[in-house]
Amino acid sequence: MFAHLSALVGGVVTAGWAGSIGCFIGPLIIWLVKKDTMPFVDDQGKEALNFNITVAAVFLALLILSIVTLGIGLVIAIPAWIIIGLAWLVFTIIAGIKANEGVRYRYPFTLRLIK
Repeated sequence: MFAHLSALVGGVVTAGWAGSIGCFIGPLIIWLVKKDTMPFVDDQGKEALNFNITVAAVFLALLILSIVTLGIGLVIAIPAWIIIGLAWLVFTIIAGIKANEGVRYRYPFTLRLIK
């Protein structure tokens, strides 16, 4: 549960000054510390980390689109950022609740980069 919810805390804490890099830090620390001793935390920590990496990659791609098109891409990027940000919030909360219940949660549309 903490691997999922630490992404929320990290995102909020670093939102203003570090581009929400904290979304990675919490799940990464929890996964690295507990992956060898707790199989459930290993699984859910990787899942939380993969989801946050996927969301960050999409946000970065939209930012690059906006820059390359000299701002015209913001017509697409701004609504997409809002929708993806809300989906990130909802899916992270759902994952935290499911993990608290002991259920292995799989985020939709996630690239499984860390196996």
